[in-house]
Parts: sequence; C-alpha cells; structure tokens
Amino acid sequence: MAELPLHTAPACPICAYPTLSGEVCGACLSHPPAYRRSHATYIYRYPLDQLVQALKYHHQFAVIDTLIAPLLSSIHSTNEPLPDAIIAMPLHPNRLRERGFNQSQQLARTIANQLKLPLLDHACQRNRDTPPQAALPLKERQQNIRNAFSCDASVAGKRIAIVDDVMTSGSTLDSLARTLLKAGAVEVQCWVVARAVMK
Repeated sequence: MAELPLHTAPACPICAYPTLSGEVCGACLSHPPAYRRSHATYIYRYPLDQLVQALKYHHQFAVIDTLIAPLLSSIHSTNEPLPDAIIAMPLHPNRLRERGFNQSQQLARTIANQLKLPLLDHACQRNRDTPPQAALPLKERQQNIRNAFSCDASVAGKRIAIVDDVMTSGSTLDSLARTLLKAGAVEVQCWVVARAVMK
C-alpha cells in the first residue's frame, strides 16, 4: 500500500485531473462533460497499473479491496449525499465473452455492498463494439465512443454514480453519462479507481 500512487494532489473536481489549486481545469471549462464530479484516488502508474491489469486480464479478484479502499474513504469523507444507485461501465457482449467477466462490474458490486446502495446491473448496455480507447489518439476517442450506449427508464429521476477502473480522457464516461441523462437520470458522477495523467 505504501508504494501505490495515491492521487493526493489538488485536482479538477469535475474530471479529477491535477490542477494547480483544485480549480476546474481548462478542458472542463471549455467542454463541460455530462458528469458533475469525479472521485479518483490513485494515479494510473506503476505499481497500481499492475494491480488493475491483474484484475482485468488475470481474474485476480483478491486485489479488489486494495483498489477500492481509498475510493470508499474519499466518498465517505465528502459531505455530499450518496447517489441513489450505482452503474458499472458496461462491456460489449463480444468483449465480455472474450474476457469472461466485467472488471468494472466486480468493482461496482463490492462498492455497492459496502455502501449499501443498489447496483443497477442491467440498466445500461454497450451497443457498439468499439476499439479500445487506450489504443486511440485523444482526438479520436470522443468520436469512437459516440452513441455507444443505451440505458433504460430504470435510471429516471435518480442520481447515478458510474464505476470504472481507469479514467483516461474521460470520453467513455462522458458518453455513458450523456446517455444516462437522456434516459432521465438527474445527475451523474464518476467513481474510478485511478486517473491517468499525462507526463
């Protein structure tokens, strides 16, 4: 735990990207995302990246508690009310068959149990099998993920937290948040294990 890179620097309250004194970053000012705020408690770099990959590609579920412990502490430390429900970032069925499970679903289930919040397992679907975002330049990520999701009416009137493992550009989270708002959600925030930061 002592070697893991906690995200302790001041950061944009909307996207969790480091800023000088915790102000809203230029990207969120110029192109506000659909989500209202983000919690990210690690920086995505070594050795945290090894734990995320151990879960994602090697089914090492034992790392989940380590990954989410500071996230839960961060959520508890805010004075804001908890959301009404949690949604895991969905995988396309093809990707789900390849991988055998959705790592975000595993993280979300544990967080939901710890916080005693409902987990809306089937409220949202990923309809397009898009190329992995990490393989694309930043400028192409938003286009790649556009209209990739659908959400049903079970989210209407609810404040939702999306759970995912890593936020890179935030494009995927933004696309899902926009779909949730169109389906009637009143607010969306992002709970992610780690924030990728450009060197």
